[in-house]
Amino acid sequence: MTTGDARVPEPLPEGLRTATLLRRTAQLAAVGLIGILLISTLPGLGEVRERFAEADPGWLVVLVALEIASVLSFVAVFRGVFCARMDWGFSYQVGMAAQATNVLLPVGGVGGLALGAWVLRQSGMSTERIARRSVAFFVITSAPNFICAAVFGFVLVSGVGPGAGPAALTLALALLATAAIVTVSLLPWILSLFDIAPGAAEAEAGRMRRTVRLVRVAAVSAGQGVADAWVLLRTRRPGVISGAVGYMAFDLAALGAAFAALGGPPPFAAFVFAYVIGQLGGLIPLPGGVGGTDGGLIAAMTLYGSPLAQATAAVLAYRSVQLGIPVLLGSIAFVQLRRTLARGGAPAALCEPVTGPLPVMHLPPR
Repeated sequence: MTTGDARVPEPLPEGLRTATLLRRTAQLAAVGLIGILLISTLPGLGEVRERFAEADPGWLVVLVALEIASVLSFVAVFRGVFCARMDWGFSYQVGMAAQATNVLLPVGGVGGLALGAWVLRQSGMSTERIARRSVAFFVITSAPNFICAAVFGFVLVSGVGPGAGPAALTLALALLATAAIVTVSLLPWILSLFDIAPGAAEAEAGRMRRTVRLVRVAAVSAGQGVADAWVLLRTRRPGVISGAVGYMAFDLAALGAAFAALGGPPPFAAFVFAYVIGQLGGLIPLPGGVGGTDGGLIAAMTLYGSPLAQATAAVLAYRSVQLGIPVLLGSIAFVQLRRTLARGGAPAALCEPVTGPLPVMHLPPR
């Protein structure tokens, strides 16, 4: 896609339109109010209510500050991966709006990338670059989670430290995380064995079914995106590594602050591992991951040594901040972003080319 093509207005995808996002915001607010009502009134939750009543306000302030640092780290890694030449103000608007979309659309983080892709197309970035850098962004921001799952899983299995949890489950999850890391790392090489080339699927349009062509094009984008991720990590782009680590580390520290506010932090290794596997609950398609992520984190923290009442109170306090800050800041950024796009121009049209050669994969004729 040329720069001129990028300036042709495209309709915002149905799921990302203002009315849809407002409806999702109302649903999320309703769920939050219902949760507060249930915690305040249901019998059997007295200890949870006591935890909230005795919360340390200083640690709650730290919780908010750490979560703000996490969402700003997201902006940094977003800019570093997609285009380090983009203006910081524009990068902030896109990154924050994407995070708000991730909260409001229950599609495992894909909603934010979809919004970012649409905005970057309107602002002059090529479709090819968006596709491969979206893969690179997902790989880079997911890497700290998988690395922590592997490292701390094996640490817990070795018996180091308290809160080890069930050894068989811990080992299985650590092995799965390790397998995922190895598979993704080798993906470009694996695809090169099949000799898949950019554009090959389109060239065979008359001989292949559309679904097969789409799968092969997706495979090309995935392989190139992983290769881009390796290039970005090897060249140590400012903001990429620090942003990706900060995005997870500050969020993890925010949950730790919630625990400290409500009774004290759990054992470190078990806490990190439980945080990583508990986040898998967010894959359940619920607005903001409400119910899925909360339940996953509470279950994981309890399984790895935290008292149930403390885990419940800490996770709920953390999640209210983790969801609230992106929605608040992201909603403001979304309004600013629409104004930026309405002024025209192409702030993402002059992005730098990929540094270093990327593998070219050719597909043999069928």
